[in-house]
Amino acid sequence: QVQLVESGGGLVQTGDSLRLSCAASVRTFSRYTMGWFRQAPEKEREFVASISGSGRVTDYADSVKGRFTISRDNAKGTGYLQMNSLKPGDTAVYSCAVRYKPNYDVTAGVSGLYEYWGQGTQVTVSS
Repeated sequence: QVQLVESGGGLVQTGDSLRLSCAASVRTFSRYTMGWFRQAPEKEREFVASISGSGRVTDYADSVKGRFTISRDNAKGTGYLQMNSLKPGDTAVYSCAVRYKPNYDVTAGVSGLYEYWGQGTQVTVSS
């Protein structure tokens, strides 16, 4: 069983930055694709960003391209989401997820492909 713990959320103003962290309880973190998703009140969960096990391949939702950066430190078993130029529309609960994919260095933008999820961290951007 993989456990994921997110941290770094909070209340910020438009234009501010935040960095979310996702700590995974696995010894071979590099064998997992990681993704970030978000869900705003009364909206469907949506894809934000994904990163392959090696960290060499990344993918982003159009709404965050150029503002958000996904990264990972496999030695620490931790993934990150750097969020810059935040907007009120970015307000949501952000969750990280991982998918065991030991033989393929790929990303994944569909939530149903992920096997393990964190509890989520709230990000609120005021105008």
